[in-house]
Amino acid sequence: MICNICAKKCGKERDEQKACGNCKMPLRLKIAHYELFQFEEPCISLNKGSGAIFFSGCNLNCVFCQNYDISTLGGGKFISVQELVDIFKELENMGAENINLVSPTHYALQIVEALKIYKPKIPVIYNTNSYENLSTLQMVAPYVDVFLPDFKYHSSNIAKKFSNAEDYFYVALNAIKLMRKLKPDIYAENGKILQGVIVRHMVLPLCVSDSIKVLQTIKEQIPNTKVSLLAQYTPYGKACEFKQINRKITKREYNLVLNEYISLNLDGYVQELSSAKEAYIPKFKYIN
Repeated sequence: MICNICAKKCGKERDEQKACGNCKMPLRLKIAHYELFQFEEPCISLNKGSGAIFFSGCNLNCVFCQNYDISTLGGGKFISVQELVDIFKELENMGAENINLVSPTHYALQIVEALKIYKPKIPVIYNTNSYENLSTLQMVAPYVDVFLPDFKYHSSNIAKKFSNAEDYFYVALNAIKLMRKLKPDIYAENGKILQGVIVRHMVLPLCVSDSIKVLQTIKEQIPNTKVSLLAQYTPYGKACEFKQINRKITKREYNLVLNEYISLNLDGYVQELSSAKEAYIPKFKYIN
């Protein structure tokens, strides 16, 4: 298959064995982990935890990714579409509040195939970096209930430096606008999200002004969107090679962004600064 599934539209030939393209993954499904995951927003983790499935590979490959071992290094094990269906069912039986597809974009076709075989009775969450092809979002929308997109950067220079995606801002903005159109309202029951969109933004060191511009963009161009402000940044992956991001954010940096969040009267979730711990990074089951 000539792959243009994500916004990179690299046009590389992927088959069951050939790992190539920006995601460096073949068509054959590869996962690194699945579990009841407690460290998501309250409406997602809720009581027993989110049924998170961590896919290997990624179409963005951020240098600081907290899942770097699987997103960039590609750790994990190969599974079939039917095995993915079985994982859906296993997580349901474990009491998962939802099925949380983490970094799903490069496997969107196979995920839709699995969801056609079996649609879980709990909400399905598409947990994405927002570097999305709009046609892919339209394809997956009938099979997912909640979009959980990142909105990482405003600056094209920062996006290029840390994610090699100079066009990230415009791609992500248009993708999130479409997500809001596809799932326009937040629908929840007893504190549990059943349908809708929650946009995440993680504050990076020395990027306060960029974070503020992201929040202002959401307020102005995607109004009435729930926003989850994240303070969890912990240097990981290749962050040590970039002096700017080779540390956690400071209290002052976070408070400057938090004050803007409050002044814009945004609604959603605000993470505590104490969340910046490696303890919150999953211990991936299928990598050494």
